[in-house]
Amino acid sequence: MARGIDHLVLAVHGLDRARAVYERLGFTVTPKAQHPFGTENHLVQLDGCFLELLGIIDPDLFPVPEPGQFSFPRFNFRFLEQFEGMSMLVLDSSDAAGDAKAFAEAGIQAYVPFAFGRDAKLPDGSLARVGFTLAFASDPSAPEAAFFTCQQRAPEHFWKPDYQRHANTAKTVLEVVMVADTPADHHMFYEAFVGTREVRATSMGLTVETARGRIRIETPAAVAATWGDAVPVADYRSPRFAAYVIGVERLEAAADCLERAGIPFERRGDRLIVPASETLGAAIAFEAVRT
Repeated sequence: MARGIDHLVLAVHGLDRARAVYERLGFTVTPKAQHPFGTENHLVQLDGCFLELLGIIDPDLFPVPEPGQFSFPRFNFRFLEQFEGMSMLVLDSSDAAGDAKAFAEAGIQAYVPFAFGRDAKLPDGSLARVGFTLAFASDPSAPEAAFFTCQQRAPEHFWKPDYQRHANTAKTVLEVVMVADTPADHHMFYEAFVGTREVRATSMGLTVETARGRIRIETPAAVAATWGDAVPVADYRSPRFAAYVIGVERLEAAADCLERAGIPFERRGDRLIVPASETLGAAIAFEAVRT
């Protein structure tokens, strides 16, 4: 069965700044939380998926990875030395250890699963312990992007309705976009990572339908045709995530949030597109959820 989008890791310089930007976009942002390995985050919880605004606390706190481990903090630290924006795509999991085994059997680079816990502040101000097990995978053709599945250990403490209500009426991640000169190079990887044979190839690139949301791996020309100047495709010299689409209940509510905040956007078809220059490196489109 195909995996679905669990969350997007958005690596940023200055977590407080990132929180302010996303609140101006109309999102409710969770309180800051710290990882036990030198990073910290704010989340934007949606219906069954979320956005993770990720910052670096102190590189000296990064643990030395054991043999066969992928280093989450070190990858994001290196990413932030060159970029800001979407560094990682995360799919959901009910069995991270099984995912790691499946990745290896499918012939893609897999790693030893990594488990950790952290404290989460609940809407009433109390703390609860949440835990996760992660199964990482790598696509050698896309060294500036990382991938993993995420198995939650205490979801009852993680998902909170108060955090899932947004002024812009955001509900879900509809689509993620990667820019790549030769999308076909990534076909086998995405089949294995998502767990599907439903990867459609066109002249524009690849489209992968997941159990929650769509992944597009497209040429610079194709991305420019859809996103215009919102994505500076000339800056994408190697494959990297560039943009994502948020499904909202009411498009005009999202437009109102942007207008009141003075955030520039463009109406293109049935979307509101906010350029990457306004959204910390990853362009965002808002699109009404079809019911």
